[in-house]
Amino acid sequence: WNDANIRWMSYEDGLAAAKKSYQPICLIFYTTWCPHCANYSKVFSNPDVVKKSKSFVMIRLDKDKNRELSTKYNPDGEYIPRTYFLSSDGQLDASLSEPRPQYKYFYSESDPSSILAGMDRALQKLD
Repeated sequence: WNDANIRWMSYEDGLAAAKKSYQPICLIFYTTWCPHCANYSKVFSNPDVVKKSKSFVMIRLDKDKNRELSTKYNPDGEYIPRTYFLSSDGQLDASLSEPRPQYKYFYSESDPSSILAGMDRALQKLD
């Protein structure tokens, strides 16, 4: 997850920071045991993703340790990993997703262009 270069925050701290900075939120649910999550975590070492992450408040939550929040954010299921974009006031924009009928909040676990495109759409709409 490239903790050295991306400032991941807790849910509460992230919401407070977003309200204060007026930055949109990138919220990711993952688990420690999920191989897709492990692959997805490597995308966040891409220099372009690191640079773009500076325009967001970055929140990463372990689904197993945050069951109530995982249930709150599940417009199309509780699969993992899933990535959402929220306004600076913490409102989920369900329209910011991948263009497919299911697993809409699953971005490519190997190609950084997938999450970069999602971040670009979120910045255009939420910034």
